Amino acid sequence: MKHVFLESHNIKNPYFGFGQFNYHLIKAFAQLNDPEIRFTLHAKDTERLMSEFGDTFDYRKYRSISRYPLFRIRKKYDAWHSLNQNIKIEPARNLPYVLTVHDIHFAKNRDPDPEVNQRFESKLKRSSAIVYISEFAKKDTHAHFEVPAVPEYVIYNGNTILDTELPLDFKPKQVPSRPYFFSIGEFTERKNFGVLVPMLKNLPDYDLILAGNTDRPYHDQLLSVIKEYKLEDRIHIVGKIDEDTKRYYLAHCEALVFPSLREGFGIPPIEALTFGKPVFLSNNTSLPEIGGRDAFYWDHYDPDYMAQIVKGGLEKSKNDPNYTDRVKAHAARFNWLETAKNYIKVYKAL
Repeated sequence: MKHVFLESHNIKNPYFGFGQFNYHLIKAFAQLNDPEIRFTLHAKDTERLMSEFGDTFDYRKYRSISRYPLFRIRKKYDAWHSLNQNIKIEPARNLPYVLTVHDIHFAKNRDPDPEVNQRFESKLKRSSAIVYISEFAKKDTHAHFEVPAVPEYVIYNGNTILDTELPLDFKPKQVPSRPYFFSIGEFTERKNFGVLVPMLKNLPDYDLILAGNTDRPYHDQLLSVIKEYKLEDRIHIVGKIDEDTKRYYLAHCEALVFPSLREGFGIPPIEALTFGKPVFLSNNTSLPEIGGRDAFYWDHYDPDYMAQIVKGGLEKSKNDPNYTDRVKAHAARFNWLETAKNYIKVYKAL
């Protein structure tokens, strides 16, 4: 039996991409319960995880002091898996080491942080195997960093929404009376929500719901743009939302609008396609790879052009009797159990 340490303390952030990745991968490992692998979860709230997963896993409580070399974890494991490229926690020993690379956006910022780049370079050098969550993430990493000659894999994330059913009589507090588009993500420049405001001015029959963490300066900038275009009554910022609320908005929206500037993968488009909805995406980074041929893409962000793409895409999807079944089938390709099975193959190959 191989003992695998999962550096999974980002599971504490369920509203963020890394937290979602940690939780759904671990949940899939629990469902598989492979007899040849014994996992140790590293997390701050081990009690909550124990209440959900019981003795399926071993647990080690996260302490921030373990970020420092003198206090690193010294226990010997058969493999150590760093579940994302930004983690500061490293083993004290030279162990077989798996690194999952989600993206390298940090290296392409206007003012890149040398410390973050150096940490990533160090992770690459100690890796025994590297997993990328998309072909784009792999290509981008090779374009900007020296990657060691170790086994490399592309393993797609799974779809976080398998059950599209909602509790009876469930309805969020904020629901527009008119047809609406939906988008979700952190309120940062990278998510590029601001371009949706002038676009919406050219789509007068629709409202827009924006969900996600608003505790960022970009949120205030966005409010100013909304006010400038006098769309306060048509754009609804709902903040962080739970899973039922997200499913409701996806089930009842006209489409997902996702103008992100950079994505290593992009879960929201897959979630929207699960409901058979049209998705409108930026034609960049990983989004064409994940969205597939039945998504609709913006090549630039001129508001008139964006609105025309949306109008044309809505008409095309409504007039295609097979559209809904086709995009649902595409979304079904992304499955966390398959993701977990592929990771287990990586561990066993070390």
